[in-house]
Amino acid sequence: MSSETITADAAGTFELGDLTVNRVGLGAMRLTGSAAFHLGTPSDRARSISVLRKAVELGVNHIDTAAFYFSARRSANELINSALSPYPQDLVVVTKVGPFRNYSGEWGTSARPDDLRGHVEENLRQLGRDHLDVVNLRRMRQDSIAEHFGALAELREEGLIRHLGISDVEPRHLAEARAIAPVVCVQNRFGLDLRDPATDELLRVCGKEGIAFVPFFAIAGEGGSQGARSGDDDETVTAVARAHGATPAQVRIAWTLQQGPHVLAIPGTGDPGHLVENVAAGALRLTDEEMARLDALHAGSE
Repeated sequence: MSSETITADAAGTFELGDLTVNRVGLGAMRLTGSAAFHLGTPSDRARSISVLRKAVELGVNHIDTAAFYFSARRSANELINSALSPYPQDLVVVTKVGPFRNYSGEWGTSARPDDLRGHVEENLRQLGRDHLDVVNLRRMRQDSIAEHFGALAELREEGLIRHLGISDVEPRHLAEARAIAPVVCVQNRFGLDLRDPATDELLRVCGKEGIAFVPFFAIAGEGGSQGARSGDDDETVTAVARAHGATPAQVRIAWTLQQGPHVLAIPGTGDPGHLVENVAAGALRLTDEEMARLDALHAGSE
């Protein structure tokens, strides 16, 4: 498949509350360097900025980020602000709060409910915004998210946040959050090689309720490394990719998107070429037979 002329609207759109986004977006974590956080080589700043601007040129209007996405010399939020401010009117920047890293990059204690205002204000400052389009509460192993989500709901009432989502949750947490305030999206780790019955159930429930399901690490290997896998790609994935003149990573994105019209993809990359390929995957249509073969792989994953 030819990637250069394909834009992000090829996969269609979905609504995050009253915000319409193309179903292929961009995850910002990989913009900071060779590793997700401070363990690795910081990215080339000019290259990361060019990826962000190219993404917008290709119709990407959904960027996923967080204040704790930073490496030794790069901050994802700062890069987004520098590259795209003043922001396009249709651009939706989604951030998340809950985890905490200090200025040296070390992970600290997860946020208490009364810490979340500071997390939200830090994202506002870094992004140069007066409100955040969508804020996901990232659950950090707590049994109940009611207090934390309630704190974010109060900030939403104040106008600092437009819409709310949740991340790394089970179906019961979605029900708990929806009893407090509307939920426009759920972010969980989900992919062809990852099988979690609770997340599969969330995928179904979100579709039924009209909530966006936004998987992260959808094209990651078992070790969590984002991007196309090489020698360990399953021969079924490779065969499907070959049939379409596509890459295995593009097949994984396409399979993810075809789980339902409510599914959004946010593959992360700091490579301009990979960006073009990821966006083009939104135009890849797998046949029913190919989907059945891939679904069988997913069902058999550990």
